Amino acid sequence: MRFTNLFRKIFCSRGSKKVVIDTEATGLRPEDGHKLVEIAAIEIDENDRQTGAVFHAYINPLRKVSEEAAAIHTLNNEFLQNYPTFDAYKDSFLRFIKGKEIIGHNVQFDIKFLNHEIGFELPNKITDTLQMARKHLPGHRHNLCALSKFFRVKIRKSPYNGALLDALYICEIYKRMKNGKNKI
Repeated sequence: MRFTNLFRKIFCSRGSKKVVIDTEATGLRPEDGHKLVEIAAIEIDENDRQTGAVFHAYINPLRKVSEEAAAIHTLNNEFLQNYPTFDAYKDSFLRFIKGKEIIGHNVQFDIKFLNHEIGFELPNKITDTLQMARKHLPGHRHNLCALSKFFRVKIRKSPYNGALLDALYICEIYKRMKNGKNKI
């Protein structure tokens, strides 16, 4: 093999990494002033295996968490008041996702909030597991709980909850849908 081809193979063909994300927010609409309260991102490699790289942050939204949102994610202002605002995490989060495909469940919700918090539209390729599920599993329920049961995904002894736990479920559901495994 010629040196230039060997160089390309070793240094340029490392495969494309992806990040599976999930977020939690104070409400449903950033245009109404709602803010992120948690971000989780798990890096996966070109074979959809977790690399061990994880980004996770709780965020002080500097506004009241709606009762409806708190009932879903259980994060409240008393807990969040001791964490920094999104600006403290912005640069490290952007470095973590730079050049990587973003995968999420109903990911447009997450992207809408991230774009609003960051101040510009993320240029990353986006894959939505909710859209994948609707396409590949018509007639089934498509929320994370229903898909986890359908694909028999169980996260055992996880120290995580909230967005990070959901991101772990999304990783497994994505992998199984992508590989065409309807049941395992």
